[in-house]
Amino acid sequence: MMEEELMDQIMYAVHQLVSWIASFAIIFGGVVPYIPQYRDIRRTQNAEGFSTYVCLVLLIANILRILFRFGRYFETPLLWQSIIMITTMLVMLNLCTNVRMATELSTKRRSFTDSKDEEIKVPKRLFLDFDLNYFWSWSRFMDYLQCVLAFTLLATYVTYLMLDSVLFVETLGFLAVFTEAMLGTPQLYCNYQNKSTEGMSIKMVLMWTSGDTFKSGYFLLTQAPMQFWICGLLQVCVDVAILFQVYYYSRYPQKPISHTTHTTAKAL
Repeated sequence: MMEEELMDQIMYAVHQLVSWIASFAIIFGGVVPYIPQYRDIRRTQNAEGFSTYVCLVLLIANILRILFRFGRYFETPLLWQSIIMITTMLVMLNLCTNVRMATELSTKRRSFTDSKDEEIKVPKRLFLDFDLNYFWSWSRFMDYLQCVLAFTLLATYVTYLMLDSVLFVETLGFLAVFTEAMLGTPQLYCNYQNKSTEGMSIKMVLMWTSGDTFKSGYFLLTQAPMQFWICGLLQVCVDVAILFQVYYYSRYPQKPISHTTHTTAKAL
């Protein structure tokens, strides 16, 4: 009898340990892929290979996921994952904005005449201009922050009004996870436009793939709402498509290799 109780206690402790490790991985695992990309951008001062629309997709997805929890409960680690991911995406946007403004200013300097009296002016693109031609291509990080806050307030207000509707809540949950499932599509399209994966951190995509595979399994094991695991599997498919681009464009280059002195952020 004593042995059985001891074995039960050991199994319970092991179960708790595995549960804590899985929760920790879910909470912080999502931001790990962006560490090598962040370091590459800082080192090379080149943000061209990283699509900031990835940040837009993740910000929308995680804001909607937090709102979804008010209508339908899901695991607390998933809530913390969303909060930390939103913070990470804002940090990435801040870095990309600073780097791109510095690059644009440098380009202006090279293109100016030799007149020393001429002032260097970089046209500013602001969120409050409401110019759709420059949506999510603004000159200041504050404009991105204003856009995120405006979207959050609007989504919160609509959710508050419609929270009693089961159809709305379920649709909100689907939109949250489906938007996240489309995470890789901006990068997929960016690579297609560039006809290259140069400047994109391959480590980031590999971590996307492993993380999305882990998440899909976690959703299935914890019996998360159906929207979570279906869109998790879709995410894995998009990740695999980006990895295929890496193989294809390295095997069959679509444009001449750049000989500029600027080092690209190709990892791995």
